[in-house]
Amino acid sequence: MVNSTPHPSPLTPHLTTVLGFDFGLKRIGVAVGDRIIGLAHPLLTLHGESNEQRFTAIAALIKEWQPGMLVVGLPFHLDGSEHEMTLRCRRFSRQLEGRFGLPVALVDERLSSDAASQDLREAGITGRRQKVMLDQVAAQQILQSYLDNSEKSS
Repeated sequence: MVNSTPHPSPLTPHLTTVLGFDFGLKRIGVAVGDRIIGLAHPLLTLHGESNEQRFTAIAALIKEWQPGMLVVGLPFHLDGSEHEMTLRCRRFSRQLEGRFGLPVALVDERLSSDAASQDLREAGITGRRQKVMLDQVAAQQILQSYLDNSEKSS
């Protein structure tokens, strides 16, 4: 009997995999999630001086994980108004979409770093150990928010 289910090629995006980003000027937190199981996990924090270093690292992650889409946290003031980082994050998301040809969803990230810090404290991770993980856990918070909300709208 021949199995008619196509096997995904290494070059075919895994449509359920999603990469999430917590963009910052010094660091970019990265998380990975799956739309079917609805869970996000912290992955790593990118440190790069130049945009080219950052995008080279992101290209390697996209090649490795083969996501079907990307999610970027969009910061706002607590009252919902935009600020300089909001504009920078919008630009970053457009650059991701243009360079990699993947759809990019923007997610309100207000308080994601505070929530990430709280989660790490509850896990007993504080001080310098927390600083190393904070951006990737914030990316996890952003991506989990997207997964939770996209599941409700499905």
